[in-house]
Amino acid sequence: MGKRIGVVVGRVFLVLLVTIVILTGTLYIMLRKFCNGPSEAAKNLFVTTILETGQLKFLASLMCTEEEIQEIVNRNSMQVMNANVDTSLIMADDAKDEAVEDAQDEEEEFNENGIRIDEISGRTFFAKMMVVKDPSQVCVGSTYPWTAYGKELHEIVEGSGAVAGINGGLYVSVENKGGRPLGVVVQNGEIIHNNPSEQTGTYMIGFNKDNILIIKEVAGMSGGDFKAYAQEAGIRDAVAFQEESSDKNNHFVQLIINGEARKMDGQGSGANPRTAIGQRADGAVLLLVTDGRGAAGHLGATASDLIGIMQQYGAVNAANLDGGSSSTMVHNGAYEMTSVTFYHQNSSWKLPTAFVVKPKQ
Repeated sequence: MGKRIGVVVGRVFLVLLVTIVILTGTLYIMLRKFCNGPSEAAKNLFVTTILETGQLKFLASLMCTEEEIQEIVNRNSMQVMNANVDTSLIMADDAKDEAVEDAQDEEEEFNENGIRIDEISGRTFFAKMMVVKDPSQVCVGSTYPWTAYGKELHEIVEGSGAVAGINGGLYVSVENKGGRPLGVVVQNGEIIHNNPSEQTGTYMIGFNKDNILIIKEVAGMSGGDFKAYAQEAGIRDAVAFQEESSDKNNHFVQLIINGEARKMDGQGSGANPRTAIGQRADGAVLLLVTDGRGAAGHLGATASDLIGIMQQYGAVNAANLDGGSSSTMVHNGAYEMTSVTFYHQNSSWKLPTAFVVKPKQ
């Protein structure tokens, strides 16, 4: 009897092994045909998309030579933007016309907390845009003081006394611990993480005390330099993301600065889940999250997609935040957009920071 059970188990394992080998071989053949087929655009999209993933970058090298990969990166890159945010382009709260605000409220149908959420369907993605009328309601929520493990987005939102939020800045994501941010973090005017040079291409994305979205390169600054800058600029809440200097398709930050969209060569980036933040001239904050990586059959959004959406919503300034499996949105205790990882369908990866929306006073 025991021998028969052993034979059955062995056969089951053999069938599983053969199935895995067949599926792997089929996938490899399909990818080879995809990358070496007649569509150059498809090959470009595949390589640039894979390069932006954390664990699957090796597939690009498996399908293409290093020379081919570099050519594709060079053909599909994002041009440098040197301009700083012009704060005069954003209308201060005390300068707003109440009659205009009332008309906007009626037209845009904000809820009791001054929030509106729109659904957006793109060619390769599905997204939700959260529009927050009052920028003073948007701030950084965090798990500070830092420990080995972060928290899921809904926990950070609830712990901040907020009603909504999206994932925030770059962090150490190894083993999904999510306890330590990278770059800089400012919360309620206090710098709670200050290492702007621990990675290349660090940008600060956040709000000053006048509730204006600031997108500022801080790479190369020392901790003392950043402290002096944050005090001078009156930074109240901020996180960090990265322009990846060694691979232009890996990370990017600036999307729109002072009404000017970032120029791109080719497709600019691959298609992946994204999280982005922007601000209109009237001060309203735009919080965008897209799906991708197979969720609902979607690849995700490109940099061009993000720019197009932000322009459509009137963004004067906009920046890309941490995306991929971290891309998540919460509103009123429920997940509007969840992680693309199958075991986080109704939650999120563990995070150290988030942009949260406080209830309207």
